[in-house]
Amino acid sequence: MIIFFGNDFSPFSRKVRLALEYKEIDYRFRDGLAKINHEALFTVNPRLEVPTIEHDGVVVSQSVHIVAYLDEVFSNNLIFPERPADRALARRIEHLFSTTIDAAIVNCSLWTWASRKDDRPEGLFEAAQKDINEALQELEEILKLQRGKYMFGVEPGVVEFTIWPHISALKPLGFKIDDNQFPHVLRWMDTMKEGILFRNDTAKTAEFLATMTDESHERIKIAWRGDRIEWMLARGYHQWLNREIEAERVIWPI
Repeated sequence: MIIFFGNDFSPFSRKVRLALEYKEIDYRFRDGLAKINHEALFTVNPRLEVPTIEHDGVVVSQSVHIVAYLDEVFSNNLIFPERPADRALARRIEHLFSTTIDAAIVNCSLWTWASRKDDRPEGLFEAAQKDINEALQELEEILKLQRGKYMFGVEPGVVEFTIWPHISALKPLGFKIDDNQFPHVLRWMDTMKEGILFRNDTAKTAEFLATMTDESHERIKIAWRGDRIEWMLARGYHQWLNREIEAERVIWPI
């Protein structure tokens, strides 16, 4: 049995959950970001990071490592494509959305779920839309050459599980996906929307957001990871981040 410390809003936890359910692996879920579960998560991951799994005494953290581990240990319903060239491409896309695009989307989302009294910094949303458009253009060119239902065939895999939690949040957060510029991306998104795995994921995320409170989860102090910090600094928002630090609204991993 796998113990899965995740969170129904975290895009990386959602990626792992999609992989677990696609591979039909039994697991026990614990919301690692719920205050009531911090002590239990600390015993396996002192950095209090989700996702983290424990499997027969083996602890694996970070979605990229967890998904690779699942494919190595459980041989059914492989998540990564078989051809080495396809695996390399899948990992490149996985890295892009796990770093730059995650940072762009999550940093802009703070004003939708966190308890904040300030406004989003000027130009932040526009900078994120620019990075998102560049990533969507790369996906569009790749999808033009694909013949399967999903990116690498008739079944979803690591690319879909990585991208879905991010790409499904774009329109709800106010970002645009141009119909004329990205028709293959939109058709691909429609395919995912029809899948039971992705529908269940959307429902669980919506339910979590509807029930999250300041008492159950931290919503004032923001936990910052390296790629999200780097994105803010590279786009000139170092003074804003410094003010966050000075106001003690930042959580650093141990």
